Amino acid sequence: MWFDFLKSLPQTVRRQKVFGSYIVDFYIASKKLVIELDGSQHYENAEKNYDEHRDSYLKDLGLTVLRYANSDVDKNFGGVCEDILQHLDP
Repeated sequence: MWFDFLKSLPQTVRRQKVFGSYIVDFYIASKKLVIELDGSQHYENAEKNYDEHRDSYLKDLGLTVLRYANSDVDKNFGGVCEDILQHLDP
């Protein structure tokens, strides 16, 4: 995702950005946009609960959180990229 898409965006994309006690995968400050890529562990109950609290915290900061399953990135890379683009230029 980074090398094949995010790195080439006209907006500055930061990797591994810290917000409070959380680290997000990717952050686009100019759009207040967080992009998370989730492995299968994110669909277990404990991890889902953690992600809900984390997303709530980030939303309280005025950020938009986009989450994509790793499997979606693998199987539908173009669709995931298009969805991100729509959030960058609504």
